[in-house]
Amino acid sequence: MSENGSIAGIHTGTVVGAGVIGASWAALFLARGLSVIVSDPQPDVQEAVYAHVAGAAPALTALGLDTTDLTARLTFEPDLATAVRQADLVQENGPERLDVKHQMWRTIEANAPAGCLFATSTSGIPATEIATALDAPERLVVGHPFNPPHLVPLVEVVPGEWTSAETTERARAFYRALGKRPQVLREEIPGFVANRLQAALFRECVHLVSEGVVTMQELDDIVTSSIGQRWAVAGPFRSFHLGGGEGGMAHFMSHLGVGMERRWAAMAQEKVVFDEPTKQLLTEQAKDFGGTIDELTAERDRKQIALMRALAETFDA
Repeated sequence: MSENGSIAGIHTGTVVGAGVIGASWAALFLARGLSVIVSDPQPDVQEAVYAHVAGAAPALTALGLDTTDLTARLTFEPDLATAVRQADLVQENGPERLDVKHQMWRTIEANAPAGCLFATSTSGIPATEIATALDAPERLVVGHPFNPPHLVPLVEVVPGEWTSAETTERARAFYRALGKRPQVLREEIPGFVANRLQAALFRECVHLVSEGVVTMQELDDIVTSSIGQRWAVAGPFRSFHLGGGEGGMAHFMSHLGVGMERRWAAMAQEKVVFDEPTKQLLTEQAKDFGGTIDELTAERDRKQIALMRALAETFDA
């Protein structure tokens, strides 16, 4: 970051929508020296954002960022048109409803400066669909973080059909300079990559717990002491490539692929839904995690930071 509080040419960021994702973005932007305008019409938004920023401060400090007077450059403007007039970046985190996003982006485009970078944190709606509301759809790109944005490195940068190469590169460069690990996807796909992987794995997690094979805590212990550790250092493809021994991926597929295909076929026949018995079971077992949400969040953040340090994934950019 330059001395005048700029990251890749961004001085002021407007965070639209101050839920968990938006407030987390705001905390990271502030810790990186940006001025932040939060725009959210909810009456208690200021109290909620201040609380979230304060909660994120220990993790940001542990990552080596300066959290002194963290909210000194934080302002609030409920009127969206006014909130974006001085913005170099708009990071939109509104409801996952296309009609709402269309309304917001029409207002943003009509009032933001011509050089403002437009990014949406949408977790599944393609940029192409959102950008139909814009006169200049080439300005919009998906900048989808993995929760919580102030901590987890990944940002999926997903250009739409009309997104310009310049917009995509500006977004990638900004998130990289912010200390993130941006990954530009080669094709649009609903849900992007990380959420699709998470959904597929979680489907089987819910099935195993609802069938009584394991409890939620037991399943979490299995994941964190096996594939969680394995994939943290190598990822699934490299892990299976190594699992093939000297023959690598080719040997893995020829010798173990048939068994995996059988499991895929069997799993496809299993119905997994959040019906009332399943929701009651999961809700009841969640009480066994042994802490409040705040306590469990703090524990998760400490462990996440330790892992990131071990993997050299801290905010060194």
